[in-house]
Amino acid sequence: MMAPARRSEVLVIGVGNPDRADDGIGPLVARRLSERHSNGARVVVCSGDVLGLIDDWAGAAVAILIDAAALVSRPGVVHRVDMMMDELPCELSRPSTHAFGIAEAVALARALGRLPERVIVYAVECACFDAGGAMTAAVAAVADELAAHIAAEIKAIQHPDEARHA
Repeated sequence: MMAPARRSEVLVIGVGNPDRADDGIGPLVARRLSERHSNGARVVVCSGDVLGLIDDWAGAAVAILIDAAALVSRPGVVHRVDMMMDELPCELSRPSTHAFGIAEAVALARALGRLPERVIVYAVECACFDAGGAMTAAVAAVADELAAHIAAEIKAIQHPDEARHA
């Protein structure tokens, strides 16, 4: 009998619609990450139905999601949530045209036994979701730094011994 394949892939998913101003922060960070320093992680964009995330992360050991969040303090503030330990805070949730958001997709995947071993969400506080609008400067300004931070986290996940000695 053959042993099941070990799930070892790190997947980064930029969630959002680039045609809706700040909602495009997830795809922008994903693009910057794949252009500069993905550290071997697979990087994709989810601009449609968030339930598709369940299929997107199939086979991944770790899923890192980047998404726009409701404005709580100021545009560009980044929140990191390990969905295996915490829930996405309600105040960061924003109304959506879809019935499901990231928190609901994670809950459904957990119930179906289709959740990666780890799910990490980077939620960026945003101010403008206007169709055809430009991304606000404060939100756009975090893209490069967030991509570099996620690249470092990917490296630490893939090489935990090196991260402990650094």
